[in-house]
Amino acid sequence: MQEAGHVNLISRTKMFIIGIAGGTGSGKTTVVKKIMEELPEGKVSLIPQDSYYKKAEPGVPLEELRKKNFDHPDAFDWDLLFKHIKDLKEGKAIEQPVYSYLVCDRLTETVHVVPTQVIIIEGLMALYRKELRDLMDLRIYVDADPDDRLLRVIERDVVERGRTARMVMSRYEKVLKPMHREFIEPTKQFADVIVPQGGENHRAIHLLRSSIEKMIREKEGVIE
Repeated sequence: MQEAGHVNLISRTKMFIIGIAGGTGSGKTTVVKKIMEELPEGKVSLIPQDSYYKKAEPGVPLEELRKKNFDHPDAFDWDLLFKHIKDLKEGKAIEQPVYSYLVCDRLTETVHVVPTQVIIIEGLMALYRKELRDLMDLRIYVDADPDDRLLRVIERDVVERGRTARMVMSRYEKVLKPMHREFIEPTKQFADVIVPQGGENHRAIHLLRSSIEKMIREKEGVIE
């Protein structure tokens, strides 16, 4: 009963959907984290695009799965992501997938996400598909120097994904850099706001956070 009441409340007002995109290691996850740290609990939900990588084909060895190009549009389950955002917009809860880079596949568990007044979609290609962009009220692109991105990728992939520095640098040159130029950087043209210097741009993050807080207050004033 409590969840149903929550859904009804959200469905009576306009939900704000925000897309935050940027290249691997740009700092977009840090930007999202810093924004959400100061926002009221229960008002904002995060939908990481990383959760929507496609399921692995049965029987494929892990060594082969690790060669997957995670920076290509075909790596994502766009239909499921689009359906889940539409469901949230219509006031319906979703079961968000959980993806593990260690096994290069979705896990069996899911994350229950209920509609909130602000939904943030964060990921490499959050601004790539027009049908997804059309659902967004605010589109943000997090930019960063290529050298800074490479350093962050090395640190992250060695610690979190079990790769060596040599493996990461090779993958960066052969996959990440060309995919960034072809598919990710061009989505900058669709952004309403570009945040340079990634998570280090404290002033931009503060302005974004203040704007979202204002959105929440305005929508709370609409609810009877």
